[in-house]
Amino acid sequence: MTTPPTAAPARRRRWRYLAGFLVLAVLLVVGGRLAWSWLDPLGERTIDRSQPVLLQSIKDLSRFEAATGSFQVVVDLEKDAPFLPDAIKGTRTLFVGAGSVDAYVDLSGLSGSMVTVSQDRKEATLRLPHAELEKANLDNSRSYVFAQQRGLLDRVQGFLSSSPSDERELYVLAENKISQAARESDLRARADTNTKAMLTGLLKSLGFTKTTIKFSDEP
Repeated sequence: MTTPPTAAPARRRRWRYLAGFLVLAVLLVVGGRLAWSWLDPLGERTIDRSQPVLLQSIKDLSRFEAATGSFQVVVDLEKDAPFLPDAIKGTRTLFVGAGSVDAYVDLSGLSGSMVTVSQDRKEATLRLPHAELEKANLDNSRSYVFAQQRGLLDRVQGFLSSSPSDERELYVLAENKISQAARESDLRARADTNTKAMLTGLLKSLGFTKTTIKFSDEP
């Protein structure tokens, strides 16, 4: 049985309509995905409306930054209720705090009786204060909450709260512990040694052949 002559063009037209419909559907899908990703109606964007930085003051420094110590501490902070189990009320947070402490020697008092120079300007004697420690400087990029356990009531409270959990207490604890560790380390002694070496080289470059550098508590 042969196909009528008019059937073949009709079949070709149907295939062309079907192919066109498929192409249109693909274009609609691709275009919709592109428009969705571009508009991103469910996403969020960040808008920085901060005001310009205001310079409040400039302070001249007369000190030598002699040493820097890098520290890391794991803060294990637990809070619980006396008469409730931890699964109901209580939190335990492990916080990794990383920061540094600078040690410096104040050179603003290098005058008068603290500096002695011989008449021939060949010998110099300096008396310095011991190094002091700056406040611990926590590095936000390397400090983070490592793990946290919360009771049921704390989870509900956190879910209903309009503000995120406050981590300031963790940062303060980490800073205090790092500051204490710096005081117990040899950071100040290292700063004293570095300051003496720096001033000895400086005085020799100025032509002094003999230099004596002492600290305030040395005879």
